Amino acid sequence: MKRAFQFLAGLLTGLAAAGLTLLLTQEPRGIPIELHPPPTPRPLLIHVDGAVENPGVYELPPRAVVQHAIEAAGGISAAAAAEGLNLAAALEDGEQVFVPFRPTPRPPGSDDAAESSAGSTQADGRLNLNAATAPELERLPGIGPALAEAIVAHREAHGPFSAIEDLLDVSGIGPAKLEQIRALVTAP
Repeated sequence: MKRAFQFLAGLLTGLAAAGLTLLLTQEPRGIPIELHPPPTPRPLLIHVDGAVENPGVYELPPRAVVQHAIEAAGGISAAAAAEGLNLAAALEDGEQVFVPFRPTPRPPGSDDAAESSAGSTQADGRLNLNAATAPELERLPGIGPALAEAIVAHREAHGPFSAIEDLLDVSGIGPAKLEQIRALVTAP
């Protein structure tokens, strides 16, 4: 019995050694997994314009908001009408943040007095969509020359805007762009 036990122990040891040798000499199966660090997000380039201390293009960290852009530009100037700005709005790369100016009062009887009563800027600093020129519309965030001209052309072809939401009828303006400028415009 002792011999049978020794035989069995030897057999098991031999099989274990053969299996280990086979495992160590065999080529690995499958493709090894490579772990890479997550990509570093690119900074945002934001154009800050209007009633800020230092208008210009600023590099901001990802997930920056309007308040960060205004702070990068030195803060809001004394001439700002920033009541309608959403300082917590998230920014996207290449976006423009425009801080509107407070309208300057005109003396009664001046040549521009008639224009100011029907002017494009309201007392609260919002731009009147029905009186604004294309260059004035270009000052709005996300509105370039082509889109400003499209707004004026739509107004001339279809009459005055009766509500801000009517901007959705202008080609190139969708819900996101409308929300971006909603607080900055009016359609009396």
